[in-house]
Amino acid sequence: MKQQNYNNHRKFYPPHHFIYLPLLIVLEILGIYKIWDDPSNQLVWILFSVVIFLLFYLAFMTRQHYALGLQNRMVIFEFKQRYFEIFNRRSDEIVEKLRFDQIAALRFTYDDEFKELLYKALHENISGDEIKRSIKNWKADKLRI
Repeated sequence: MKQQNYNNHRKFYPPHHFIYLPLLIVLEILGIYKIWDDPSNQLVWILFSVVIFLLFYLAFMTRQHYALGLQNRMVIFEFKQRYFEIFNRRSDEIVEKLRFDQIAALRFTYDDEFKELLYKALHENISGDEIKRSIKNWKADKLRI
């Protein structure tokens, strides 16, 4: 992966942003135009326009996927902040050694168990599920969607 800088920091998904969505917009405009331009096939063009609209709506709803990605990023930031508060050190190298499932599982621990289970995650490579099963005093997260 190239090193990120100002010129390449934006993230586009070319098939989605530059092919799929523009194509749907063009097809929707064509379908709406043809509803009035071709009265003999008006019902076909209405159906065509409705299908294209639904495909566009589905693409729009993909934003949910992006929201979950953002939520995962927040979980990592929360871990970094908690690590700093407990150990008074930056956690960048620790985060690189852990998988997301391990980081997410550690959210359910209180500070005393956090240290022990973090050690196991780093040195014994236990899974997120194993971390969750090892928690004796569960700290609920009621904000995750």
